[in-house]
Amino acid sequence: MEAKKPISLEEFKTKRDEMMKEVKIKQVKPSVLDNIAVWITDHVGSMGFFLIIFIWTALWLGWNMFAPKAARFDPYPAFVLWLFISNMIQLFLLPLIMIGQNVQSRQSDLRAEADLRINTKAEFEIETILSHLEYQNNLMLTILKDIEKKS
Repeated sequence: MEAKKPISLEEFKTKRDEMMKEVKIKQVKPSVLDNIAVWITDHVGSMGFFLIIFIWTALWLGWNMFAPKAARFDPYPAFVLWLFISNMIQLFLLPLIMIGQNVQSRQSDLRAEADLRINTKAEFEIETILSHLEYQNNLMLTILKDIEKKS
């Protein structure tokens, strides 16, 4: 069994450098508006924001149902002002959340590409190491056979 000689360390470094040159790291710096959208997405998607909206709704509806009639400003059962404000919040937040999610998705894709590059490089290095180990194993077997023949 003829042992196939693995690549040298210099050949390995050259191939590794070529591989890293092929894949450029993409750096996309988000704009200020993108950062604002991500900040809003992060905070609107939190339990704290939910609690604020829930408490605001409970207080608003409770006040307009149980306060003295003279103090009520949004008559029960329609709650027109509350519905208008709630719809405006939704109309403004939905596009901002979608923009923030798109920015986060782009960043996630870049991280995934970087992971793929690292994994590809690691796979190449592992194959090189395995090749060297196989070559050494074959050399040791050859030496062992030579020793057995001489004895």
